[in-house]
Amino acid sequence: PSKSINNIPSSPPSKQQRRHCRSTTAPSTPHHIHFFHTILAFFALSSTSSLRQSSSSIRNCYFAKAAAATAAYSYNSMSSTVTTRSGDGTIVVSPKNEASQNALCVICHGLGDTAEGFADVAEHLASQMPHIKFILPTAPTQPVTMNMGMPMPSWYDIVGLDERSSEKCNGIEASRAKIASILAKEHESTKLPYSRMVLAGFSQGAALSIYTGMQMEKAEEKLAGVLMMSGYLAGFGHFKVTPGLEDTPIFHGHGKSDPMIPYPMAEKSREHAMEKGASNYELRGYAGLQHSVSNEEIADAAKFLNTILPQDESCKIQLKDPSEMSVKELKEAIRKAGLGNKAVGLMEKSEFVRLVKDHREGKC
Repeated sequence: PSKSINNIPSSPPSKQQRRHCRSTTAPSTPHHIHFFHTILAFFALSSTSSLRQSSSSIRNCYFAKAAAATAAYSYNSMSSTVTTRSGDGTIVVSPKNEASQNALCVICHGLGDTAEGFADVAEHLASQMPHIKFILPTAPTQPVTMNMGMPMPSWYDIVGLDERSSEKCNGIEASRAKIASILAKEHESTKLPYSRMVLAGFSQGAALSIYTGMQMEKAEEKLAGVLMMSGYLAGFGHFKVTPGLEDTPIFHGHGKSDPMIPYPMAEKSREHAMEKGASNYELRGYAGLQHSVSNEEIADAAKFLNTILPQDESCKIQLKDPSEMSVKELKEAIRKAGLGNKAVGLMEKSEFVRLVKDHREGKC
């Protein structure tokens, strides 16, 4: 499943457009399983108009709408960023000239989705803020109680949709450790300070973002902020804000017509977080918006990111000197930068080194 995007204008068809969703043909599945897939898809990143149809047609209609929305919104004519995909499902949208990066945003998808669900949004944001690198991990596939124990991509187990159920989040600590390790790796490999990093997410991914971001191990790891879309505070019974992180900026966008995570639950999440010590929590509601994102919310998200992660040349990441890189590392850097055509005919390592250096210095 992918998020539902309201009123996003279609772009003219082009070779750059990609469809990230699964096949629109649903496999033969018992109707009771269709029902649970429908509820879970709607809970995570749901279509907003399909629930009135039969469970089988809902699933097909949902995937078709996700395909159309993703294809339209993923159109990106900007040449300043590059999108790469790894075998573990992680998607990275980064500046073609990696030396220009001076900020990081990790986006966590919702229940039942994958990183592909928000790749288009990351590319859209990166086109406006090319100094930010976006990392989109994919949750592990594991049994979900609310899905009759059947496995699906999930950051932690969900046993129900009621408020009390959010306290039981088996697996959330493992996912928290995974997201924290992504931040740590970026910090250690590029010397990018935590104050130039943001955690963002949708639905279950938003819950994981605030759960991780406000509970970093020490004050020195305080993030630039947390961006939540249609989320909630999970595991609030044992949630504790790390001393020194209380004023971390939190932006929480939420549809006022959300039937899966009702707006009052978003208000309670803000209330609980502030009771635990969070002091800079903005909750913004969107009239008529259901469990999805809209143009207005994406624009507000971009404004929030621009405010807490403005362009800052003094925070540029520190990269390994090309002369110290292996040929394999040089070729990977060339591939990520989209310099394959310029590397044709190069044979010596010194030639690859020169190409990477020239690219970082803006000479090619």
